[in-house]
Parts: sequence; structure tokens; C-alpha cells
Amino acid sequence: MVDDLYPAAGAGQCVLVFDSGIGGLTVLREARLLMPERTFVYVADDAAFPYGSWAEDALRDHVLQLIGVLLAQWRPALCLIACNTAFTVAGTALRARYPETRFVGTVPAIKPAAERTRSGLVSVLATPGTVQRDYTRGLIRLFALQCQVRLVGSTRLAQAAEAYVRGQPVDDEEIAAEIAPCFVCDAGRQTDIVVLGCTHYPFLANVFRRLAPWPVDWLDPAEAIARQARSLLPCPADAEHSPAPDIALLTAGLPDFATRRLFNSFGLTVGAQTPQSQPVAPVAAQEAR
Repeated sequence: MVDDLYPAAGAGQCVLVFDSGIGGLTVLREARLLMPERTFVYVADDAAFPYGSWAEDALRDHVLQLIGVLLAQWRPALCLIACNTAFTVAGTALRARYPETRFVGTVPAIKPAAERTRSGLVSVLATPGTVQRDYTRGLIRLFALQCQVRLVGSTRLAQAAEAYVRGQPVDDEEIAAEIAPCFVCDAGRQTDIVVLGCTHYPFLANVFRRLAPWPVDWLDPAEAIARQARSLLPCPADAEHSPAPDIALLTAGLPDFATRRLFNSFGLTVGAQTPQSQPVAPVAAQEAR
């Protein structure tokens, strides 16, 4: 069992980071910089990827069940839901069902976009599920009524990001077509901010910049999410680095070589986590080199 191999990861010491795939690694990277004394357990629900195609009720039930298993196994000090789709559909229900757990969730960064824009034209690039949620539209009503906000749902970019970060080729024309609706001209004004509303998308940021019809601010909320997590878990004065390694668990089972190498490049030891079972012992980092 993983708890036996990594005893310091349990008992309220670790931070649990949850995503549908690799996208949450962008948030994990920032969180580790701000919380160096913590051990991190990263769970990728790749067996259910992509979340954007799920029906809302089914996805909510699935996330509630799987997070419940993870909370019971790891007893984290904080659970960071590093997936916009998962948190916009299940965040309220998670807090109601597990009130003893501190949750930090990722939501589209509409408020900072509304504060930064000069043209008043903002686009939100996300999965279809995220752009359709009442939660997202509520953020616009609360923080961006003075702006013209375009919601753009992509069915392909999350999968493209998964391929790209593994070193596989991506189609420039396909990506350009996916981001094209984000760019609006209206009465002499142009979109100047595109909110990256899926944690997978920052992996494609350089591709987006290269293919964009004009320069915009691609707003990645990862650092702000990490700061929120840090504010809920102040660093103790006597904190020390944890002796336990950070680990990644994948619900589809032990991954292939390319995926192990990707997680190892983030300093994670890789194992597997099925929704109803105990984790499978991790594969040592050196095996994936």
C-alpha cells in the first residue's frame, strides 16, 4: 500500500491535487513553489478523461464518489481541484458533503480579466462544460458586467494539450480554428485578454501566441490558485521539508513510458489509483528514465 511506503503523505500533512488528466500539473508547479514544506499527492482521473464531454449530473456524482475515496485514503490538509470543469460542476456539492475538508478550486479568471482589460473585450477559452455552467455565467454577472465577454468552448484543445506535452505533434490549423472565435473586433476595439479556462491550456500557450491573429494577454490562473491554497495553509514557523516524495496516481492504471517520463519530469513518483481500491505501489522514478 502507498500509505505504508509514504507514511508522511497521510495524517493531514499532504496537499491533494486533483484533475482529469495532466492539466493540473500547471497548478501543482506553482503550489509547490509556495508550499515547499508540504508533500503533494497528484491524482489524474485519466480513466474518465475528458470531463468536458460528460453530462453534468453524471460528472458531479463521479467526482463526489472519487474524491470521497481519496479523502478517506490520504486525509489531506487541503484538496485542490485543479480542473475548471470538475469544480464548476461539483465544487458546491463537495463542500457540502465534506465540510471538514478545505477545498480550493479552479474557476475561470474572469474577475482579474475584467480588472485588467483596456478594450473591454474579454474571451474565456474553456471546455464546453465549463462555458455552459451557470457558475461561469454567474462570475460574469458578478465581476464583468462592464465588459463584453465571449465564451468559447473547445472540444479538442484538452486532448491536444495532452498530446503536445508528451512530445506528440499537434495540428496548427486545428488549433488556430479552435482559438479563432476568441478574437473579436468591435467598433475599433479588439479582444485584449483571453482567459485560459482549462488547466490543460497553459501547456499550449506558446502555440496560441504563435497562431493568434494579434497579441493578447493569455491569462493563466495557476499562480493565483496556488496563493489561495497557501493562504489557507500558513507555513508553520518550525516547518521542515517532508521526507516523503510527491506522488502521482492515475485512475486508468500504471501509465506508459511517455506518461511516466512526463510525471517524473515534474518530480513525481508514479502509481495507479482506481476509484474503489487502494492505490497501487508507485513505479520508482528511475524506471521511467
